[in-house]
Amino acid sequence: MAELDTTSSLPHAPLALSTDRPRNRLVVVAVATLAGSIALPFVLDQFFIFQVTMVMIYAIAILGLNLLTGFNGQLSLGHGAFYAIGAYTAAILMGSYDVAYFWTLPIAAIVCFIFGFLFGLPSLRLDRAYLALATFALSVATPQILKFSLLEHWTGGVQGLVITKPDAPFDLPLSQDQWLYFFTLAVAILMYVLAINLIRTRTGRAMMAIRDNPLAARSMGINNSIYKASTFGVSGLYTGVAGALGAIVVQFVAPDSFTVSLSIALLVGLVVGGVGWLPGALFGAAFILFVPNAADQISKGLSGAAYGLMLIALMLVMPGGFAGAIRLASLTLRKRRA
Repeated sequence: MAELDTTSSLPHAPLALSTDRPRNRLVVVAVATLAGSIALPFVLDQFFIFQVTMVMIYAIAILGLNLLTGFNGQLSLGHGAFYAIGAYTAAILMGSYDVAYFWTLPIAAIVCFIFGFLFGLPSLRLDRAYLALATFALSVATPQILKFSLLEHWTGGVQGLVITKPDAPFDLPLSQDQWLYFFTLAVAILMYVLAINLIRTRTGRAMMAIRDNPLAARSMGINNSIYKASTFGVSGLYTGVAGALGAIVVQFVAPDSFTVSLSIALLVGLVVGGVGWLPGALFGAAFILFVPNAADQISKGLSGAAYGLMLIALMLVMPGGFAGAIRLASLTLRKRRA
């Protein structure tokens, strides 16, 4: 009997190994990506380091928009407004009150969470299309509010505010751009880990239940209003942190930097990366930063048309964005191995 039990357990060993392989591969990919990210600023020039830093900043903003749209089902065309609030919070604190740049991030996060939560409350009764219109109005109004004469003492009006770029602490042998790259990388990793943990909790499951079927979620005892408003606040928090980082890296904020085109660009990045797929934020951020520059190099006068054609071609080739393309590639590899 002992021999029979031993042999009967043998077929289960390959199954255990097969379930461990994907996890091992993910660990290897994560470690290799982190190592490459750490080595990157030592092999690139200063301008490209700045561009990669901006990619990570936009990825944080798209991550917040993905939590709202991909996991809670609320469509927003106004996240450029939260980006602006975070940027101006950092600029005002650093310029007028001599607050250290790293302290501006949690303050901007709190301010944008409050703004997002308060904006989400009156928008709860709006359908997706009408909510998108309300957020679009917010993004249109924000630059004009920042130019308002009564706020000019803090916002700098049309001229904006200039920020001093921080040096590396502890006399580290890093340039300002290299240090801000590592600082942004650390913040991006933290925000990504927090987002993953959020969607895996009971709160995350409630967010997705509301997205899939609000009526069924309400019948299960979920308070749709509180969860929707809170998700709006958390999404605004992420975008506000990105805005604060953007202000520190760019060293300048002005109302015309936060027009409605920024909100549309963030939504494009979300769709290109993949709605409901958190790693897609990085792909979407790279797209909205590098592809317009490539379109501008193709034709100065027709850069908008070139960008539009590139976007259309990408959507035709990858209807689900990078998330759909990666899933399709993974399924194809599994079928070939089978």
